[in-house]
Amino acid sequence: MTYILNIETATKNCSVSLAADGETISCKEIAELGYSHAEKLHLFIEEVILEAGISLSDLKAIAVSQGPGSYTGLRIGVSAAKGLSYALQIPLLAVDTLASLAQQVVAEDGLIVPMIDARRMEVYSAIFNSNKEKIREVQAQIITEESFADISETVYFIGDSNEKVKSVITKSNFVFLDNHIYPSANEMSGISYKKYKENDFVDVAYFEPYYLKDFMFAK
Repeated sequence: MTYILNIETATKNCSVSLAADGETISCKEIAELGYSHAEKLHLFIEEVILEAGISLSDLKAIAVSQGPGSYTGLRIGVSAAKGLSYALQIPLLAVDTLASLAQQVVAEDGLIVPMIDARRMEVYSAIFNSNKEKIREVQAQIITEESFADISETVYFIGDSNEKVKSVITKSNFVFLDNHIYPSANEMSGISYKKYKENDFVDVAYFEPYYLKDFMFAK
């Protein structure tokens, strides 16, 4: 059995999951207005390990959300992941935050646009097809009435910026899923397992999160 610990701290959601062969078997998370990552993260790690009835020595790898996202949140998550990877002498995996967010959308066709809120009308977004394959890389994007206007297919928007975005872009082919959906370690499980099987590891000493811009979410 391949046990992988997944850590997601790129947004207000502090989330930890334990996966066995790519399937989540335990997940703990909380999204609060005040960031509680420093207080909650290690507690959640202990809880998912205890709930599964295993020990840290049974883990085969540590996976961490690489961003984009909150500067502080990413630093906390990556520091914890690096520390565990180094101490346990197991590989470190980096998971695209927007790719895991896109996993929450169930769509047979059309496009998926996961978005992370930034300041004012700015978002951090990418575009995926219905097979969850990335077809446009991550961008820092100012939302205007012309944003995504050239797309005629159905577009599914997901993320914590939907409420502000849907007030600006209103084409009939735009579908906004529930507001305030955050990336979760639950959806990291399949991605991190695939990376593990492909030996797609990052260097523990030199890996840095993908901030895109420093100190996101500053007001």
